[in-house]
Amino acid sequence: MRQALSVFGSKSASPLKTIMILALAMSFVVADAASSMAARSSAIVVDAKTGKVLYSSDANGRRYPASLTKMMTLYLTFEAMAKGRISKNTPVPFSAKAAAEPPTKLGVKAGGAVSVETAILSMVTKSANDSATALGELLGGSESNFARMMTAKARQLGMDGTVFRNANGLPDPGQFTTAHDMAMLGIALREHYPQYYGYFSQRSFLYGRQRINGHNRLLGRIKGVDGIKTGYTRASGFNLVSSVSDGNRRLVAVVMGGTSGRSRDNQMAGLINAYMPRASTRGGGGLIAKAGGDNPIKALANVLLPKHDAPTPDDKPMVEDDAVASNDDPTSADEQPADEQTVAAVEEPAPVVKTRKVKTVIVTAPKVETAQMVAAYAEPTPASPPAVDPVNTASVPSGWAVQVASSPKQSEAQAFLDKTARQAPKILASASGFTVAFDKDGETYYRARFGGFGSKDAAWNACNALKKKKITCYAVQQ
Repeated sequence: MRQALSVFGSKSASPLKTIMILALAMSFVVADAASSMAARSSAIVVDAKTGKVLYSSDANGRRYPASLTKMMTLYLTFEAMAKGRISKNTPVPFSAKAAAEPPTKLGVKAGGAVSVETAILSMVTKSANDSATALGELLGGSESNFARMMTAKARQLGMDGTVFRNANGLPDPGQFTTAHDMAMLGIALREHYPQYYGYFSQRSFLYGRQRINGHNRLLGRIKGVDGIKTGYTRASGFNLVSSVSDGNRRLVAVVMGGTSGRSRDNQMAGLINAYMPRASTRGGGGLIAKAGGDNPIKALANVLLPKHDAPTPDDKPMVEDDAVASNDDPTSADEQPADEQTVAAVEEPAPVVKTRKVKTVIVTAPKVETAQMVAAYAEPTPASPPAVDPVNTASVPSGWAVQVASSPKQSEAQAFLDKTARQAPKILASASGFTVAFDKDGETYYRARFGGFGSKDAAWNACNALKKKKITCYAVQQ
Protein backbone atom coordinates (compact mmCIF):
# COMPACT_ATOMS: atom_id res chain seq x y z
CA MET A 1 0.00 0.00 0.00
CA ARG A 2 2.94 2.36 0.71
CA GLN A 3 4.25 1.66 -2.80
CA ALA A 4 0.86 2.49 -4.24
CA LEU A 5 0.75 5.81 -2.36
CA SER A 6 4.31 6.57 -3.35
CA VAL A 7 3.55 6.13 -7.05
CA PHE A 8 0.34 8.12 -6.60
CA GLY A 9 2.40 11.02 -5.34
CA SER A 10 4.70 10.91 -8.35
CA LYS A 11 4.41 13.79 -10.80
CA SER A 12 4.85 11.39 -13.72
CA ALA A 13 1.80 9.28 -12.89
CA SER A 14 -0.75 9.29 -15.73
CA PRO A 15 -4.49 9.84 -15.03
CA LEU A 16 -5.27 6.19 -15.83
CA LYS A 17 -2.44 5.02 -13.61
CA THR A 18 -3.63 7.33 -10.86
CA ILE A 19 -7.13 5.84 -11.01
CA MET A 20 -5.73 2.29 -10.88
CA ILE A 21 -3.56 3.15 -7.90
CA LEU A 22 -6.48 4.78 -6.09
CA ALA A 23 -8.59 1.67 -6.66
CA LEU A 24 -5.77 -0.50 -5.35
CA ALA A 25 -5.38 1.69 -2.26
CA MET A 26 -9.10 1.59 -1.58
CA SER A 27 -9.08 -2.20 -1.87
CA PHE A 28 -6.46 -2.34 0.89
CA VAL A 29 -8.59 -0.09 3.09
CA VAL A 30 -11.70 -2.23 2.54
CA ALA A 31 -9.76 -5.42 3.18
CA ASP A 32 -8.29 -3.99 6.36
CA ALA A 33 -11.74 -2.95 7.60
CA ALA A 34 -13.28 -6.33 6.78
CA SER A 35 -10.57 -8.21 8.66
CA SER A 36 -10.25 -5.88 11.65
CA MET A 37 -12.62 -7.90 13.85
CA ALA A 38 -10.90 -11.16 12.93
CA ALA A 39 -7.38 -9.83 13.53
CA ARG A 40 -7.38 -10.85 17.17
CA SER A 41 -8.72 -13.90 18.92
CA SER A 42 -10.82 -13.59 22.04
CA ALA A 43 -11.89 -16.02 24.72
CA ILE A 44 -13.69 -16.25 28.03
CA VAL A 45 -14.37 -18.93 30.64
CA VAL A 46 -17.29 -18.40 33.01
CA ASP A 47 -18.30 -20.40 36.06
CA ALA A 48 -21.88 -21.25 35.07
CA LYS A 49 -22.88 -21.71 38.72
CA THR A 50 -21.71 -18.35 40.03
CA GLY A 51 -21.21 -16.17 36.96
CA LYS A 52 -17.60 -15.50 37.92
CA VAL A 53 -15.17 -14.93 35.04
CA LEU A 54 -12.33 -17.41 35.46
CA TYR A 55 -10.44 -16.38 32.32
CA SER A 56 -10.78 -13.49 29.88
CA SER A 57 -8.88 -12.40 26.80
CA ASP A 58 -10.36 -9.45 24.89
CA ALA A 59 -13.78 -10.87 25.79
CA ASN A 60 -15.58 -7.61 24.96
CA GLY A 61 -13.89 -7.12 21.61
CA ARG A 62 -16.29 -7.14 18.67
CA ARG A 63 -16.31 -10.29 16.58
CA TYR A 64 -18.42 -11.71 13.79
CA PRO A 65 -20.54 -14.53 15.26
CA ALA A 66 -20.86 -16.72 12.12
CA SER A 67 -23.03 -19.74 13.00
CA LEU A 68 -23.01 -18.90 16.71
CA THR A 69 -25.91 -16.70 15.55
CA LYS A 70 -28.06 -19.83 15.46
CA MET A 71 -27.88 -20.00 19.25
CA MET A 72 -30.20 -16.99 19.42
CA THR A 73 -32.43 -18.42 16.68
CA LEU A 74 -32.77 -21.53 18.82
CA TYR A 75 -33.34 -19.48 21.98
CA LEU A 76 -36.35 -17.78 20.39
CA THR A 77 -37.56 -21.13 19.03
CA PHE A 78 -37.42 -22.65 22.51
CA GLU A 79 -39.21 -19.62 23.90
CA ALA A 80 -42.04 -20.05 21.39
CA MET A 81 -42.27 -23.78 22.23
CA ALA A 82 -42.31 -23.14 25.97
CA LYS A 83 -45.16 -20.66 25.56
CA GLY A 84 -47.18 -23.04 23.39
CA ARG A 85 -47.00 -20.89 20.27
CA ILE A 86 -45.44 -23.75 18.36
CA SER A 87 -44.70 -27.39 19.12
CA LYS A 88 -41.97 -29.76 17.98
CA ASN A 89 -44.41 -31.07 15.36
CA THR A 90 -45.38 -27.68 13.91
CA PRO A 91 -44.56 -27.53 10.17
CA VAL A 92 -41.77 -25.13 9.24
CA PRO A 93 -42.41 -23.94 5.66
CA PHE A 94 -39.38 -23.25 3.45
CA SER A 95 -39.76 -20.14 1.33
CA ALA A 96 -37.82 -19.60 -1.88
CA LYS A 97 -35.39 -17.46 0.12
CA ALA A 98 -34.85 -20.13 2.78
CA ALA A 99 -34.44 -22.87 0.17
CA ALA A 100 -31.86 -20.78 -1.71
CA GLU A 101 -29.53 -20.24 1.27
CA PRO A 102 -25.98 -21.46 0.63
CA PRO A 103 -24.65 -24.61 2.32
CA THR A 104 -24.43 -25.98 4.81
CA LYS A 105 -28.13 -26.72 4.49
CA LEU A 106 -30.76 -29.40 4.88
CA GLY A 107 -31.80 -29.04 1.23
CA VAL A 108 -35.57 -28.68 1.52
CA LYS A 109 -37.11 -27.34 -1.68
CA ALA A 110 -39.18 -24.16 -1.77
CA GLY A 111 -42.75 -24.97 -0.76
CA GLY A 112 -41.65 -27.95 1.33
CA ALA A 113 -41.64 -28.15 5.10
CA VAL A 114 -40.15 -30.09 8.00
CA SER A 115 -41.15 -30.24 11.63
CA VAL A 116 -39.77 -27.79 14.17
CA GLU A 117 -37.83 -30.64 15.79
CA THR A 118 -36.19 -31.58 12.50
CA ALA A 119 -35.24 -27.96 11.92
CA ILE A 120 -33.73 -27.78 15.42
CA LEU A 121 -31.74 -30.98 14.98
CA SER A 122 -30.45 -29.88 11.58
CA MET A 123 -29.19 -26.65 13.15
CA VAL A 124 -27.45 -28.16 16.18
CA THR A 125 -25.79 -30.91 14.12
CA LYS A 126 -25.39 -29.77 10.50
CA SER A 127 -25.69 -26.03 11.23
CA ALA A 128 -28.28 -25.81 8.44
CA ASN A 129 -28.61 -22.26 7.11
CA ASP A 130 -31.89 -22.96 5.31
CA SER A 131 -33.53 -24.30 8.47
CA ALA A 132 -32.44 -21.22 10.43
CA THR A 133 -33.93 -18.87 7.84
CA ALA A 134 -37.16 -20.89 7.67
CA LEU A 135 -37.56 -20.80 11.46
CA GLY A 136 -36.85 -17.08 11.48
CA GLU A 137 -39.53 -16.47 8.87
CA LEU A 138 -41.98 -18.66 10.77
CA LEU A 139 -41.50 -16.79 14.03
CA GLY A 140 -40.93 -13.28 12.70
CA GLY A 141 -42.88 -13.09 9.45
CA SER A 142 -39.67 -12.18 7.65
CA GLU A 143 -36.02 -12.75 8.43
CA SER A 144 -35.40 -9.01 8.87
CA ASN A 145 -38.19 -8.77 11.45
CA PHE A 146 -36.84 -11.86 13.17
CA ALA A 147 -33.36 -10.30 13.30
CA ARG A 148 -34.86 -7.31 15.14
CA MET A 149 -36.47 -9.72 17.58
CA MET A 150 -33.10 -11.43 18.05
CA THR A 151 -31.35 -8.15 18.83
CA ALA A 152 -34.12 -7.10 21.20
CA LYS A 153 -33.87 -10.40 23.04
CA ALA A 154 -30.10 -9.97 23.23
CA ARG A 155 -30.64 -6.67 25.06
CA GLN A 156 -33.03 -8.32 27.50
CA LEU A 157 -30.41 -10.95 28.25
CA GLY A 158 -27.80 -8.26 28.89
CA MET A 159 -25.95 -8.85 25.61
CA ASP A 160 -25.15 -5.18 25.00
CA GLY A 161 -22.38 -5.77 22.46
CA THR A 162 -24.44 -7.82 19.99
CA VAL A 163 -26.47 -6.96 16.88
CA PHE A 164 -28.12 -9.58 14.67
CA ARG A 165 -28.97 -9.11 10.98
CA ASN A 166 -30.02 -12.61 10.00
CA ALA A 167 -31.04 -15.93 11.53
CA ASN A 168 -28.15 -18.12 10.37
CA GLY A 169 -24.90 -16.18 10.71
CA LEU A 170 -24.05 -15.88 7.03
CA PRO A 171 -21.73 -12.90 6.42
CA ASP A 172 -23.18 -9.47 7.15
CA PRO A 173 -20.90 -6.55 8.14
CA GLY A 174 -23.59 -5.19 10.48
CA GLN A 175 -23.84 -8.39 12.52
CA PHE A 176 -21.45 -8.67 15.44
CA THR A 177 -21.09 -9.96 18.99
CA THR A 178 -18.51 -10.58 21.72
CA ALA A 179 -17.17 -13.65 23.49
CA HIS A 180 -18.69 -12.27 26.69
CA ASP A 181 -22.16 -12.03 25.12
CA MET A 182 -21.97 -15.53 23.66
CA ALA A 183 -21.11 -16.88 27.11
CA MET A 184 -24.18 -15.14 28.50
CA LEU A 185 -26.36 -16.66 25.78
CA GLY A 186 -24.84 -20.10 26.36
CA ILE A 187 -25.70 -19.97 30.07
CA ALA A 188 -29.17 -18.56 29.35
CA LEU A 189 -30.03 -21.41 26.97
CA ARG A 190 -29.45 -24.03 29.66
CA GLU A 191 -30.96 -22.08 32.55
CA HIS A 192 -34.06 -20.76 30.80
CA TYR A 193 -34.93 -23.82 28.71
CA PRO A 194 -33.45 -26.91 30.35
CA GLN A 195 -36.30 -28.97 28.87
CA TYR A 196 -34.87 -28.40 25.39
CA TYR A 197 -31.17 -28.21 26.17
CA GLY A 198 -30.73 -31.92 25.43
CA TYR A 199 -30.91 -31.13 21.71
CA PHE A 200 -27.44 -29.63 21.95
CA SER A 201 -25.86 -32.92 22.99
CA GLN A 202 -27.19 -34.57 19.83
CA ARG A 203 -24.27 -35.89 17.80
CA SER A 204 -26.29 -37.21 14.86
CA PHE A 205 -29.84 -37.75 13.74
CA LEU A 206 -31.69 -39.57 10.98
CA TYR A 207 -33.24 -37.42 8.27
CA GLY A 208 -35.32 -39.88 6.30
CA ARG A 209 -32.75 -42.54 5.45
CA GLN A 210 -29.80 -40.19 5.75
CA ARG A 211 -27.74 -40.00 8.91
CA ILE A 212 -26.54 -36.46 9.55
CA ASN A 213 -23.48 -36.19 11.78
CA GLY A 214 -22.76 -33.28 14.07
CA HIS A 215 -19.89 -30.79 13.86
CA ASN A 216 -18.88 -30.53 17.51
CA ARG A 217 -15.73 -32.65 17.80
CA LEU A 218 -15.45 -31.98 21.53
CA LEU A 219 -18.59 -34.01 22.23
CA GLY A 220 -17.23 -37.37 23.28
CA ARG A 221 -13.63 -36.13 23.20
CA ILE A 222 -13.60 -33.95 26.32
CA LYS A 223 -15.24 -35.34 29.43
CA GLY A 224 -18.28 -33.37 30.48
CA VAL A 225 -18.80 -31.38 27.25
CA ASP A 226 -22.55 -31.48 26.68
CA GLY A 227 -22.99 -29.18 23.72
CA ILE A 228 -23.19 -25.77 22.16
CA LYS A 229 -22.13 -24.36 18.79
CA THR A 230 -19.35 -23.91 16.27
CA GLY A 231 -19.05 -21.31 13.55
CA TYR A 232 -16.79 -20.16 10.76
CA THR A 233 -16.54 -17.53 8.04
CA ARG A 234 -13.37 -15.94 6.69
CA ALA A 235 -14.14 -12.75 8.54
CA SER A 236 -14.92 -14.44 11.86
CA GLY A 237 -12.25 -17.11 12.01
CA PHE A 238 -13.08 -20.30 13.89
CA ASN A 239 -15.56 -19.85 16.75
CA LEU A 240 -16.78 -22.23 19.43
CA VAL A 241 -19.00 -22.06 22.50
CA SER A 242 -18.79 -25.03 24.84
CA SER A 243 -20.79 -26.03 27.90
CA VAL A 244 -19.06 -28.42 30.28
CA SER A 245 -20.32 -30.19 33.37
CA ASP A 246 -18.10 -32.31 35.59
CA GLY A 247 -19.58 -33.50 38.84
CA ASN A 248 -20.67 -30.44 40.79
CA ARG A 249 -18.86 -27.94 38.57
CA ARG A 250 -20.09 -26.31 35.35
CA LEU A 251 -18.41 -23.99 32.86
CA VAL A 252 -19.33 -22.15 29.70
CA ALA A 253 -16.30 -21.25 27.59
CA VAL A 254 -16.01 -19.29 24.34
CA VAL A 255 -13.19 -19.10 21.80
CA MET A 256 -13.56 -16.72 18.83
CA GLY A 257 -11.26 -15.91 15.91
CA GLY A 258 -9.30 -19.16 15.88
CA THR A 259 -6.93 -19.71 12.96
CA SER A 260 -8.14 -23.26 12.34
CA GLY A 261 -10.72 -25.67 13.66
CA ARG A 262 -8.04 -27.83 15.26
CA SER A 263 -6.20 -24.99 16.99
CA ARG A 264 -9.49 -23.58 18.25
CA ASP A 265 -10.52 -26.98 19.64
CA ASN A 266 -7.14 -27.44 21.27
CA GLN A 267 -7.39 -23.99 22.84
CA MET A 268 -10.86 -24.82 24.14
CA ALA A 269 -9.66 -28.15 25.55
CA GLY A 270 -6.79 -26.38 27.31
CA LEU A 271 -9.12 -23.80 28.86
CA ILE A 272 -11.51 -26.47 30.08
CA ASN A 273 -8.73 -28.55 31.61
CA ALA A 274 -7.14 -25.53 33.25
CA TYR A 275 -10.24 -23.86 34.70
CA MET A 276 -12.65 -26.68 35.51
CA PRO A 277 -10.81 -27.41 38.80
CA ARG A 278 -11.20 -23.72 39.74
CA ALA A 279 -14.98 -23.67 39.24
CA SER A 280 -17.26 -23.56 42.26
CA THR A 281 -18.96 -26.67 43.61
CA ARG A 282 -21.35 -24.69 45.77
CA GLY A 283 -23.06 -22.32 43.37
CA GLY A 284 -26.33 -22.95 41.62
CA GLY A 285 -28.71 -21.57 44.21
CA GLY A 286 -30.07 -18.95 41.82
CA LEU A 287 -30.11 -18.40 38.10
CA ILE A 288 -27.06 -16.67 36.65
CA ALA A 289 -28.34 -15.60 33.24
CA LYS A 290 -30.45 -12.48 33.08
CA ALA A 291 -34.13 -13.11 32.39
CA GLY A 292 -35.32 -12.77 28.83
CA GLY A 293 -38.66 -11.23 29.74
CA ASP A 294 -41.77 -11.05 27.59
CA ASN A 295 -41.32 -7.72 25.83
CA PRO A 296 -38.23 -7.23 23.65
CA ILE A 297 -39.41 -3.98 22.09
CA LYS A 298 -38.63 -1.66 25.02
CA ALA A 299 -35.20 -3.22 25.30
CA LEU A 300 -34.46 -2.59 21.63
CA ALA A 301 -35.91 0.91 21.59
CA ASN A 302 -33.52 1.96 24.38
CA VAL A 303 -30.42 0.38 22.85
CA LEU A 304 -27.29 2.50 22.60
CA LEU A 305 -24.71 0.33 20.87
CA PRO A 306 -21.15 0.54 22.20
CA LYS A 307 -18.95 2.78 20.07
CA HIS A 308 -15.77 0.93 21.04
CA ASP A 309 -14.61 -2.14 22.87
CA ALA A 310 -15.43 -1.92 26.55
CA PRO A 311 -12.98 -3.15 29.21
CA THR A 312 -13.26 -6.80 30.16
CA PRO A 313 -15.28 -7.29 33.35
CA ASP A 314 -13.44 -8.65 36.36
CA ASP A 315 -16.36 -10.58 37.72
CA LYS A 316 -19.94 -11.71 37.07
CA PRO A 317 -20.72 -10.98 33.41
CA MET A 318 -24.22 -12.30 34.09
CA VAL A 319 -26.73 -10.30 36.07
CA GLU A 320 -28.29 -12.39 38.80
CA ASP A 321 -31.98 -12.40 38.02
CA ASP A 322 -34.23 -14.96 36.37
CA ALA A 323 -33.09 -16.90 33.63
CA VAL A 324 -29.27 -22.51 28.34
CA ALA A 325 -26.08 -23.54 25.74
CA SER A 326 -25.78 -25.79 22.44
CA ASN A 327 -23.72 -27.79 19.84
CA ASP A 328 -21.91 -27.84 16.36
CA ASP A 329 -18.33 -28.64 14.82
CA PRO A 330 -14.51 -28.10 14.72
CA THR A 331 -13.41 -28.52 11.13
CA SER A 332 -16.91 -28.98 9.90
CA ALA A 333 -19.02 -28.11 6.95
CA ASP A 334 -20.00 -24.76 8.36
CA GLU A 335 -16.36 -23.95 9.04
CA GLN A 336 -14.78 -24.47 5.62
CA PRO A 337 -12.73 -21.51 4.39
CA ALA A 338 -15.34 -19.63 2.39
CA ASP A 339 -17.26 -16.46 3.16
CA GLU A 340 -20.61 -18.13 2.55
CA GLN A 341 -19.79 -21.10 4.79
CA THR A 342 -19.45 -23.16 1.60
CA VAL A 343 -20.28 -26.78 2.20
CA ALA A 344 -17.79 -29.60 2.03
CA ALA A 345 -17.96 -33.17 3.20
CA VAL A 346 -17.70 -33.39 6.97
CA GLU A 347 -14.33 -34.84 7.85
CA GLU A 348 -13.99 -37.49 10.51
CA PRO A 349 -17.70 -37.92 11.27
CA ALA A 350 -18.41 -37.90 14.97
CA PRO A 351 -19.08 -41.33 16.45
CA VAL A 352 -22.75 -42.15 16.50
CA VAL A 353 -24.06 -41.57 19.97
CA LYS A 354 -27.60 -40.60 20.87
CA THR A 355 -28.86 -40.98 17.33
CA ARG A 356 -32.43 -39.78 17.22
CA LYS A 357 -34.88 -40.81 14.51
CA VAL A 358 -37.43 -38.15 13.74
CA LYS A 359 -40.25 -37.89 11.26
CA THR A 360 -38.80 -35.93 8.35
CA VAL A 361 -41.19 -36.49 5.48
CA ILE A 362 -41.27 -33.27 3.49
CA VAL A 363 -44.83 -32.03 3.14
CA THR A 364 -46.53 -29.05 1.60
CA ALA A 365 -47.20 -26.71 4.48
CA PRO A 366 -50.60 -25.02 4.74
CA LYS A 367 -50.16 -21.47 3.47
CA VAL A 368 -51.93 -20.09 6.52
CA GLU A 369 -49.51 -21.72 8.96
CA THR A 370 -46.70 -19.20 8.68
CA ALA A 371 -48.98 -16.25 9.26
CA GLN A 372 -50.63 -18.00 12.18
CA MET A 373 -47.32 -18.65 13.87
CA VAL A 374 -46.15 -15.10 13.23
CA ALA A 375 -49.25 -13.61 14.79
CA ALA A 376 -49.27 -16.12 17.62
CA TYR A 377 -45.70 -15.20 18.46
CA ALA A 378 -46.60 -11.53 18.84
CA GLU A 379 -45.07 -10.08 21.99
CA PRO A 380 -46.92 -7.42 24.02
CA THR A 381 -46.09 -4.31 22.03
CA PRO A 382 -46.04 -0.85 23.61
CA ALA A 383 -45.91 2.26 21.46
CA SER A 384 -42.55 2.23 19.71
CA PRO A 385 -41.13 3.13 16.30
CA PRO A 386 -42.22 0.75 13.52
CA ALA A 387 -38.55 0.17 12.68
CA VAL A 388 -38.10 -1.91 15.82
CA ASP A 389 -41.55 -3.50 15.94
CA PRO A 390 -41.45 -7.17 14.83
CA VAL A 391 -45.16 -7.59 15.44
CA ASN A 392 -47.12 -4.93 13.62
CA THR A 393 -45.43 -5.74 10.33
CA ALA A 394 -46.40 -9.42 10.56
CA SER A 395 -49.39 -10.64 8.60
CA VAL A 396 -52.43 -12.28 10.17
CA PRO A 397 -54.20 -15.47 9.11
CA SER A 398 -56.70 -15.49 6.30
CA GLY A 399 -59.85 -17.58 6.39
CA TRP A 400 -62.07 -17.99 9.44
CA ALA A 401 -61.21 -17.21 13.04
CA VAL A 402 -62.87 -17.22 16.46
CA GLN A 403 -62.62 -14.01 18.47
CA VAL A 404 -62.68 -14.41 22.23
CA ALA A 405 -61.83 -10.93 23.54
CA SER A 406 -60.55 -7.45 22.77
CA SER A 407 -58.49 -5.17 25.00
CA PRO A 408 -56.68 -1.82 24.94
CA LYS A 409 -53.53 -3.72 25.95
CA GLN A 410 -51.95 -6.37 23.77
CA SER A 411 -50.56 -8.10 26.85
CA GLU A 412 -54.11 -8.55 28.18
CA ALA A 413 -55.33 -9.87 24.83
CA GLN A 414 -52.44 -12.35 24.75
CA ALA A 415 -53.12 -13.39 28.34
CA PHE A 416 -56.73 -14.09 27.43
CA LEU A 417 -55.59 -16.24 24.51
CA ASP A 418 -53.31 -18.22 26.80
CA LYS A 419 -56.09 -18.69 29.37
CA THR A 420 -58.62 -19.79 26.74
CA ALA A 421 -56.14 -22.25 25.22
CA ARG A 422 -55.66 -23.82 28.66
CA GLN A 423 -59.41 -24.00 29.27
CA ALA A 424 -60.22 -25.63 25.93
CA PRO A 425 -57.13 -27.47 24.67
CA LYS A 426 -59.09 -30.06 22.67
CA ILE A 427 -61.37 -27.56 20.98
CA LEU A 428 -58.44 -25.36 19.97
CA ALA A 429 -55.91 -28.12 19.33
CA SER A 430 -55.51 -27.25 15.65
CA ALA A 431 -55.98 -23.49 16.07
CA SER A 432 -53.38 -20.79 16.66
CA GLY A 433 -53.89 -17.74 18.84
CA PHE A 434 -52.97 -14.27 17.64
CA THR A 435 -53.76 -10.60 18.24
CA VAL A 436 -54.94 -8.02 15.72
CA ALA A 437 -54.59 -4.28 16.34
CA PHE A 438 -57.40 -1.88 15.37
CA ASP A 439 -58.18 1.78 16.00
CA LYS A 440 -61.31 3.05 17.70
CA ASP A 441 -61.88 6.71 18.46
CA GLY A 442 -58.19 7.41 18.11
CA GLU A 443 -57.11 4.62 20.47
CA THR A 444 -55.49 1.30 19.63
CA TYR A 445 -57.16 -1.93 20.75
CA TYR A 446 -56.23 -5.57 20.28
CA ARG A 447 -58.53 -8.41 19.25
CA ALA A 448 -57.72 -11.85 20.67
CA ARG A 449 -58.47 -14.49 18.05
CA PHE A 450 -57.83 -18.12 17.21
CA GLY A 451 -57.23 -18.79 13.52
CA GLY A 452 -56.72 -21.78 11.29
CA PHE A 453 -60.33 -22.82 10.71
CA GLY A 454 -60.85 -24.03 7.18
CA SER A 455 -64.49 -23.03 6.87
CA LYS A 456 -67.28 -20.97 8.39
CA ASP A 457 -68.87 -24.12 9.83
CA ALA A 458 -65.60 -25.18 11.50
CA ALA A 459 -65.25 -21.78 13.18
CA TRP A 460 -68.90 -21.72 14.27
CA ASN A 461 -68.68 -25.25 15.68
CA ALA A 462 -65.56 -24.34 17.67
CA CYS A 463 -67.24 -21.21 19.01
CA ASN A 464 -70.37 -23.16 20.04
CA ALA A 465 -68.14 -25.63 21.89
CA LEU A 466 -66.38 -22.75 23.66
CA LYS A 467 -69.72 -21.23 24.69
CA LYS A 468 -70.61 -24.51 26.40
CA LYS A 469 -67.55 -23.84 28.57
CA LYS A 470 -68.96 -20.35 29.24
CA ILE A 471 -66.36 -18.70 27.02
CA THR A 472 -67.80 -15.79 25.07
CA CYS A 473 -66.86 -15.80 21.39
CA TYR A 474 -67.99 -15.29 17.82
CA ALA A 475 -66.81 -16.51 14.42
CA VAL A 476 -65.41 -13.97 11.99
CA GLN A 477 -63.95 -14.10 8.51
CA GLN A 478 -60.50 -12.50 8.22
